[in-house]
Amino acid sequence: MPDVIEQQELYVSSFRALEREFAARDPRWLTRIRQEAIRAFADLGFPTIHDEEWRFTNITPLTKVMFQAAPDETETWKGKGLEQALPGNSQDARLVFVYGYYCERLSSLRGLAGGVEAGSLADLLPKLDGAIEAHLARYADYRIHPFVALNAACWQDGAYLRFPKGMALKEPVHLVYVSTADEVPLVSFPRTLIVAERETQATVVESYIGLGAGVCFSNAVTEIVVGENAVFDHYKLQTENEQSFHLAALQVYQDRSAHFSSGSISVGGALVRNEVKAVLDAEGAECALNGLYLARGRQHVVNHTTLDHAKPHGASRELYHGILDDHSSGVFNGRIIVRPGAQKTDAIQKNRNLLLSPDAVIDTKPQLEIYNNDVRCTHGATIGQLDLEALFYLRSRGIGAEDARNILIYAFAADILERVKPASVREWVENALHARLAQGLSRKEAR
Repeated sequence: MPDVIEQQELYVSSFRALEREFAARDPRWLTRIRQEAIRAFADLGFPTIHDEEWRFTNITPLTKVMFQAAPDETETWKGKGLEQALPGNSQDARLVFVYGYYCERLSSLRGLAGGVEAGSLADLLPKLDGAIEAHLARYADYRIHPFVALNAACWQDGAYLRFPKGMALKEPVHLVYVSTADEVPLVSFPRTLIVAERETQATVVESYIGLGAGVCFSNAVTEIVVGENAVFDHYKLQTENEQSFHLAALQVYQDRSAHFSSGSISVGGALVRNEVKAVLDAEGAECALNGLYLARGRQHVVNHTTLDHAKPHGASRELYHGILDDHSSGVFNGRIIVRPGAQKTDAIQKNRNLLLSPDAVIDTKPQLEIYNNDVRCTHGATIGQLDLEALFYLRSRGIGAEDARNILIYAFAADILERVKPASVREWVENALHARLAQGLSRKEAR
């Protein structure tokens, strides 16, 4: 079993084995980024609990697994179980990736208006070199984050979406990242770049699905650019199996009067870390971050968010709800930064957690860094159990113990569910919650 240093060296060695292949197909600017990123990863190493932003998350279980680089299985995988695992309907535009590799035969671009550029990042790179160079790896900083660096060095493929100026799409576009491991632990590095140009309106749903019973490691990075006066909604659905690892970074850049909203739903995974950072880099930008995380057994789920108000008259709203049972644990670290020149910033952050077991643990840290006195910023966090009086009321009306508990759990989640705009996605999240309750999210009898 390798130690942390040996595991780190294995990733560097794996990159070196592919270095010539990357150099043969990549433009020079991307080769430079890959080289800088692998050096950064080698220098930074894996984070430990001694690092402030990781002090509640021990990644030792991840470093003890001998992962192999996931092969390209797009030609052989049959897509079994895919339709049942997806939100929406089969007529929606969707791009399917198996271990990060684009699977064209399972994808569909029906419903996309002319002018939208959508497809495999690797395939489109030669044709759209300049447009991709302008944004790829410009926002998610691989120089300071080891897992962003590892992704920047090792990614093979991913999704590219560009919505041209003034376009308004009625239906969401689905990006589907599938893991199917059964026997050998596999690692993949999905990369996503989305550019919503000025005055566009679009919704993207990014799903991470585990259809195998084995151990997988998804190291994902998504960069989103929201242009002036654009309205962009992004939903991330994470349902990989409870033996797998999921470490992901979402980096958002917002222009003048841009409106961005994010909905993060985490259900699966042994160790899950969702990092979201939005930079409101022009006047009048608005951002909303919403999230729901469910954990049971010994799952560990982390949500680490940063809202960076860099310019005046920006507004942000953040609401995350956590439901934890058994011996599971969660972390919420929400950070709001108000820069010296960001007058009239209006920011509100809330984190609420429901513990269904005396052994469940949540570490919550709302954080404000304000360098300006002309602002309105508030934050807060709550941790609690089911209301015994409410349970008694429901039981006195003839509702069974488990049903009464599930009603209260669902009501706690409803505040997040109501913020999911696409009906098909909201229905999918509701079904996932109901399925978890049916499996016994809370297995204990009400007292």
